[in-house]
Amino acid sequence: MGGKYLIGLDNGGTVVKAGLYDTAGNAAAFASAEVNTLLGREGAVERDMDELWHMNAHAIRKLLEKTGIDPKDILSLAVSGHGNGIYLVGESGRPVRNGIYSSDTRAKDTVRRYVKEGIYDKIQPRTLQNLYAGQTAVLLAYLAAHEPETLNKAKWAFTCTDYIRFCLTGEAHGELTNMSVISAMDQYARQYDEEVFAALGIREYMRLMPPIRQSCEICGCVTKMAALETGLAEGTPVAGGLFDGTACAIAAGITDSKKLCVVAGTWSINEFIRKTPVVSRDLFLTSVYCIDGYYMITEGSMTSASNLEWFIRRFLNEEKRQMKEQGKSIYDAANLMVASVQPGDSSIVFLPFLYGTNVNPDAKACFLGVSGWHDKAHILRAIYEGVVFSHFAHAERLYAFRDAPPESVRIAGGVTNSGVWVQMFADMFQLPVEVSAVGELGTLGAAMCAGVAAGAYGSLAEASEACAKKAYTCSPDPSKKETYRKKYSLYKKILNALEPVWGDWRQF
Repeated sequence: MGGKYLIGLDNGGTVVKAGLYDTAGNAAAFASAEVNTLLGREGAVERDMDELWHMNAHAIRKLLEKTGIDPKDILSLAVSGHGNGIYLVGESGRPVRNGIYSSDTRAKDTVRRYVKEGIYDKIQPRTLQNLYAGQTAVLLAYLAAHEPETLNKAKWAFTCTDYIRFCLTGEAHGELTNMSVISAMDQYARQYDEEVFAALGIREYMRLMPPIRQSCEICGCVTKMAALETGLAEGTPVAGGLFDGTACAIAAGITDSKKLCVVAGTWSINEFIRKTPVVSRDLFLTSVYCIDGYYMITEGSMTSASNLEWFIRRFLNEEKRQMKEQGKSIYDAANLMVASVQPGDSSIVFLPFLYGTNVNPDAKACFLGVSGWHDKAHILRAIYEGVVFSHFAHAERLYAFRDAPPESVRIAGGVTNSGVWVQMFADMFQLPVEVSAVGELGTLGAAMCAGVAAGAYGSLAEASEACAKKAYTCSPDPSKKETYRKKYSLYKKILNALEPVWGDWRQF
């Protein structure tokens, strides 16, 4: 295997992925490693930071061993990671506590206080995003109130992307697209905002924020220690990288405002780009995009394909065993069960809120409309549909900020492995759904940054044109439109009806 290569790392919900690409965007190999999620009371979702780094290093080493390439043939690498959360490192470069993942909800009362006291209204015109419990700025405030000794030990407050890059290079930087989603930056000036920190009551902790760098800047080189752990060559350049939502969008080919990008994985991510920012309380967030002059307009929540993973893990163990004996996947079985039920055959509605939602901080997942004759196939269809409805609800909010409806939907993430699920998206949106041919958008987006940094591409837009590929287009079935719209209307009515009830769960 000759030539020069790029590596992209992607740190998602539970798995670290490493991808090796040539400069035409062709994938040579992938490797992965699982990271344990540490769940606690009051909505705590954490990670052992040492384990997280070791799994990244392990994935890189596996990748190099699998391909047998000379590490000196790696032009550059970069990291994509989940946005927000917080990873605190001390003066010695060692973690001072577990990392906190972005789905952590223990700080939801902090968010309520900011809203009640008018602090959110004060900062939102600068930050351009809603506050939620897993954001870096909110978590800083929570830790300041509950773990001040931890913050006193800290030197840096990193996002996941910045922490892994720090482990590779020993240099502390805050990549721009990641920093633009933490509710602590002036989106116009593209710098941390002291007045925002002061309004949130965390001005003294601005000292923890690393200097901001661009996605495609070289932000250090692989150290001797990191080279020993990863198998990379010491001195290999490391680029800034990307917030994973941005990485997925650029790798999916989102270079103008014509398409809507849907990423259906752990999170329900729905986004498009435009040249002017949006200032609205009705929008989840506006962030800086990785193409100069564009902002990314995003609606999202933790309401996507992870709901299916839960159901499989808890209720389909026997089916999983049977499929394994046949050399098949449990997902094939799930798709067959869902396909056996037509959209009009069952009125079960599933609210996909197992891991939280932006509908209401206290909202819970539930099935409504279940009858005694329903079976697992009906429940599975409701899960698939509930995830689609959640995505569509986000898309509806995005439409209000578009100059024209999208021409198509570019979809990526775990649901693209299910033709049944992709067809549901097409039938609900009533738009052509273009399925990305790229299996691992996060790793490709990061590798594209590495390529620009190394001079293989002139810009990320150029890299996207070269690397973003479409597998196929799924056309909507007009005959399904009315059925899905009726179900979606019921979904929204249920949400409105339950709004006064969600808070009652807080007593348990």
